[in-house]
Amino acid sequence: MAAEPVEAAESAAPAAPGTPGTPGTPERPGTPGTVRPGGRTARVRAAVLRAAEDALVEHGFGGLDLADLAQRAEVGRTTVYRRWGSTTALVADLLTDMAEQSLPRSRSGSLAEDLRANARLVRRTLADPRQGALFRAVIVAANGDPGTAEALRHFYRRRVEEWAPCVTEAVERGELPPDTDPFEVIRAVSAPLYYRMLTTAEPLDEPAADRAAAAAEAAARAGAYRRQEP
Repeated sequence: MAAEPVEAAESAAPAAPGTPGTPGTPERPGTPGTVRPGGRTARVRAAVLRAAEDALVEHGFGGLDLADLAQRAEVGRTTVYRRWGSTTALVADLLTDMAEQSLPRSRSGSLAEDLRANARLVRRTLADPRQGALFRAVIVAANGDPGTAEALRHFYRRRVEEWAPCVTEAVERGELPPDTDPFEVIRAVSAPLYYRMLTTAEPLDEPAADRAAAAAEAAARAGAYRRQEP
């Protein structure tokens, strides 16, 4: 996003401390709310995104209000309204930031190990008290708001694209059928974990992640995710 002027009063706004949790990891050094390279505008963006995370966790999408977020972040209202304009645009930027700060994919040379690493990364995020609540709030909002839904789809596209090469490389090594759809395999790894989070009160533990990865791998090896001819 292009830089913009920031009021002098905003430059003194303190950045909130970082928190655990990321799409893909429970600890990320670039958590919204920490000071990042880029000067005053980057600090303002980080503070506002951190405030948006807090509001989503506390009240859900319906509790988001740009004026309230400006107050939470200790920045000027005009900057918040000029830069984002709507809560939907702000959530989209928050998801973009999350995708940018996510850890890169594993490159172990083994399909089983790579899928297990992906599943454990997803599990840590969803099991984190803050990040799990944040994702639940965004998922609920996406069901009723087209802009949020598109932002969420874009976020997941980026994450699936990040991990899909581990399936492509497995195909090249001869571990999977040559027409295996890598996107479908990666989606199959995380789907059971999201289902468990949204529909049960059972703990989202590491064995659950390992089972999801093993099931996706077995199905892929059996040809379940081969591309279908039109």
